[in-house]
Amino acid sequence: MPNNPEVMQHKPQRWLKPAGFAGVAVAALVVAGGLVTRVVASQNLKAWTETQAIPTVGVIAPSSEGGVQTLVLPGNVQAFYDAQIHARVSGYLKHWYEDIGAQVKAGQILADIDTPELDQQLAQARANLATASANQKLAQSTAARWTSLLADDAVSKQEAEEKTSDLEAKTSLVHAAGAEVQRLQALESFKRIAAPFDGVVTGRTTDIGALIAAGAPNDPGLFTVADVHRLRIYVKAPQSYSAALHSGMTATLTVPEYPGKTFTANLVRTTGAVSDQSGAMLVELQTDNPTGALKPGEYAQVSFGLPPTAGVIRLPASALMFRRKGMAVATVGPNDRVTMKYVTIARDLGSSVEIASGVSPADRVIDNPPDSLSEGELVRVAGDSSHRANGPQEG
Repeated sequence: MPNNPEVMQHKPQRWLKPAGFAGVAVAALVVAGGLVTRVVASQNLKAWTETQAIPTVGVIAPSSEGGVQTLVLPGNVQAFYDAQIHARVSGYLKHWYEDIGAQVKAGQILADIDTPELDQQLAQARANLATASANQKLAQSTAARWTSLLADDAVSKQEAEEKTSDLEAKTSLVHAAGAEVQRLQALESFKRIAAPFDGVVTGRTTDIGALIAAGAPNDPGLFTVADVHRLRIYVKAPQSYSAALHSGMTATLTVPEYPGKTFTANLVRTTGAVSDQSGAMLVELQTDNPTGALKPGEYAQVSFGLPPTAGVIRLPASALMFRRKGMAVATVGPNDRVTMKYVTIARDLGSSVEIASGVSPADRVIDNPPDSLSEGELVRVAGDSSHRANGPQEG
């Protein structure tokens, strides 16, 4: 037997090497396909992201239609007459008869003032008048006696003239004392506080026993009476509308406490001048108030119907943009690029404005433009099928 065992030897198979190369090639193709798919997906995602970054805007066409336009301005309602009633005499409030909200007539007594000092002054003045009258009568009889004696040459002419002059002096003292009595009697009449006209008591700032100091610097008055049968409404109209408002116009006004209800007022006068402080012209309207529904001092919104302005374009106020160079609107050009156009406002109507120059009816104006919008920026018009926002495609 041989010393070394017989070892079985295998011959390499010829098909294994080509199979290995084929496997490597297939793996390479798989890896390459994955890489290509990822690159395509990345490119699609980038394109989709860029498309989504394009802002979508809504466009409107400027309106050049005519018609009556409405101007709404705040107004201040005031009573036709409004008077603060102050005391003309000092003393203490004795009684008051009418309180706030009371309907009063002209001359109706509102309160009484107790004036002991004034009463004593009047009594003294009457006593002075009585003394002056007695002295006048004595001087009158003396002058008459001396005049008769002068006719008989019993007294000198000088003495007779002295008695006559004394009578004239005593008569002047009577007139002065009588005037003082009348003055104090006139003041006595102010002890009774009366309503100056028909109206309603809108304020009472005193009470029984209160000290009344007539003519005090900070005197708030005793009562306030307002005539509300007819009311005045004051409106400050901007200078740009001053030429459109004139006497005879009719306006409507609304107040918060009556939602949906309107009142008619007539424009009766304007100041005819623009205030250098507010840049506005004061306008006065008047309206009847038979039921007392409107109250003095309240806030109202006044609506004026203005005639159309020729040659202007109307835009909503939401289309305006504030830029360094002035007021502008953003328009969309044929290539969907933004073009800024600077405009001149003819009239501000609140929710809309009239444009005198800067845009034309053919422009596509962006409504509610974002503040970040800039010149030349690409935008997508809402509802335009030329721009589609497709999502990224997965490989």
